[in-house]
Amino acid sequence: MIAAEPRLPQPRGPLSAVVIDLLAKGSPSAHPDDVEEMLAAANPYGLDLQLALYVCYELHYRGFSGVDPRWEWDIGLLNLRRRMEEDFLARLESDAGQDSHEYAIAAELDALMREPEDDANLSVHLAEYASWEHMQEYFAQRSIYHLKEGDPQAWVIPRLSGQAKASFVAIEFDEFGGGHGNALHQSLFGDLLAAAGMDPEYLGYLEHAAAESLAAVNVMSLFGLHRALRGAAIGHFAATEITSPPGSRQMVRGLRRLSAPSPCVDFYQEHVEADAVHEEVVRSDVVANLVETEPGLSGRVVFGMRVFRMMEDRLAHHLLSSWALGRTSLNRALS
Repeated sequence: MIAAEPRLPQPRGPLSAVVIDLLAKGSPSAHPDDVEEMLAAANPYGLDLQLALYVCYELHYRGFSGVDPRWEWDIGLLNLRRRMEEDFLARLESDAGQDSHEYAIAAELDALMREPEDDANLSVHLAEYASWEHMQEYFAQRSIYHLKEGDPQAWVIPRLSGQAKASFVAIEFDEFGGGHGNALHQSLFGDLLAAAGMDPEYLGYLEHAAAESLAAVNVMSLFGLHRALRGAAIGHFAATEITSPPGSRQMVRGLRRLSAPSPCVDFYQEHVEADAVHEEVVRSDVVANLVETEPGLSGRVVFGMRVFRMMEDRLAHHLLSSWALGRTSLNRALS
């Protein structure tokens, strides 16, 4: 059984300490201390800011055990979150750029469909070389998303209309198990963790996750919770669905090579099959319809796709470089 509310993680720096200490105090009566110097010194991609932001966002999902739910809308905490978001978004925009030309969307979509096949590609490494211990680390890193798979994207539903909305919801319906609780992709990943001898509880590996893993999930919450970023949310969603089948196919290869338990293989096999159908739907019915209806969002759609690739590349580099040096990719090694 996946826990309804996870426990608060240990802080990883001054910003995350401010957020976590506030939430641990009880009712939202205190306000964040002056954090200007902390914000100025923080790396927008760093573990401290990313953990602080993840904890703030989690208040909009399941919250934390023992934390007053009224913190979700506390003005002081929301203002701190806004400041962290501004720094994070500014860095994303600087690194990813934007291109509003219509051809840029098609070019990005085509690029997403071409998976590199060299040994530096994470999917290839997992398929052909990774040890079982590395697979377990990968599961832990991905658990902070897959145990809430589909949830961050759902924020964008009321911000869509027409065919884009209908097709988007159809894809999400599959992510949520097609009406069957035991087929929720979130539940299937919990089954994977249990079969792998790991903790299947919701956010059980939050303290283990690297900054790169946190950032990859935080962009989904950032895009989903801001109506102004709905184009980026759709671009990111499209990139996720398009790249899922080939990546999942490689995971199936790797897990079978290691004789992994069936639930581990089944999770990725489900994504090979389901997301292959989603690929064309998201391209022609969601993205194309959205930019036809709201052409002004084209730049943000491209931005969302580029951010997806950038976040995935950063995570892949972190994992592969850590393993090449013979060290764990996690902030805390698995017990």
